[in-house]
Amino acid sequence: MAQKVVTTYVDDLTGEESAEIAKHTILVDGAGVELDLTDENYDKLLELLQPYLHAEGARRVRGSVAAAKGKPRKAPAAGENTAEIRAWAKANGYEVNDRGRVPASVKEAYEKAAR
Repeated sequence: MAQKVVTTYVDDLTGEESAEIAKHTILVDGAGVELDLTDENYDKLLELLQPYLHAEGARRVRGSVAAAKGKPRKAPAAGENTAEIRAWAKANGYEVNDRGRVPASVKEAYEKAAR
């Protein structure tokens, strides 16, 4: 007997179905939630958190929380401007989307060029 299993990924914020959903773990004061979000909604979340993540007294804490695919997804580093990285990438022949996560290879190339 043949069987077909269909997995549907749904954004926890909007209910939107998409193949581009990723799992994100967010911790505040040791308590956490796990959210399935599109890259667009994850970027919106990071944008809302930017003033807090980059506050003058903020300190980065390393933890053992693993996100989807076994790799934690980090907020942009202090001073990292994804719009600036995208503009540089496009001017230097890299293909990048206008929204969503900037590929690590593009960020690495940008950082090397900035040195």
